[in-house]
Amino acid sequence: MEMPHFSMVAPINVKPITEFIKDNQLHFSGTMVYLISKVANEIPEFRWRIRGNQVVEHELVHPSFTVSTDEADVFSFCYVDFQPDYTHFVAAVAEAQRQMRKAPSLEDIPDRDDYLFMSAMPWVHFTGFVHAMHSPARDSVPRFTWGKTKRQGDELLMPLGVQAHHGVVDGRHVGMFYDRFSTYCEKPDKAIMLQ
Repeated sequence: MEMPHFSMVAPINVKPITEFIKDNQLHFSGTMVYLISKVANEIPEFRWRIRGNQVVEHELVHPSFTVSTDEADVFSFCYVDFQPDYTHFVAAVAEAQRQMRKAPSLEDIPDRDDYLFMSAMPWVHFTGFVHAMHSPARDSVPRFTWGKTKRQGDELLMPLGVQAHHGVVDGRHVGMFYDRFSTYCEKPDKAIMLQ
């Protein structure tokens, strides 16, 4: 297919993780990048990539995410090696963001496909999202987007979009992703060990 990707958005109750972040004076964006990376690395299909006629599995996949810069209305891509240790990972995210704010770049490292592309859309509580792509049939890097939270009853709902190549990721795998991500947001101590 010319466009073999599928995309879906689900509302996630982030009230418990938001309270955990506030109580521990943590960074929301860095925590979202960590949790998405952690869950994607726990599900093998999110580490699979198509190369020509073969599928390869990466041992780890790493986030490449957008950050605002010191330039007006310009954003940059930030790359950080994923590591399971939350404290070290979030410190690396903060440093990468600091550097990219000063020297913006829109390019990822060429010839690499061990990424997880992420972006935040904190201005909109969206219900659908599709990412722009150069060559959808060849690009098997999953994409994630989170949006503006909205109160609904006793919950604080955040839209989370997942876009993936259907040749390696199926609806069942996306369902597993949402289930695990939701569990970590409801019970942050299961995912985040603070030092």
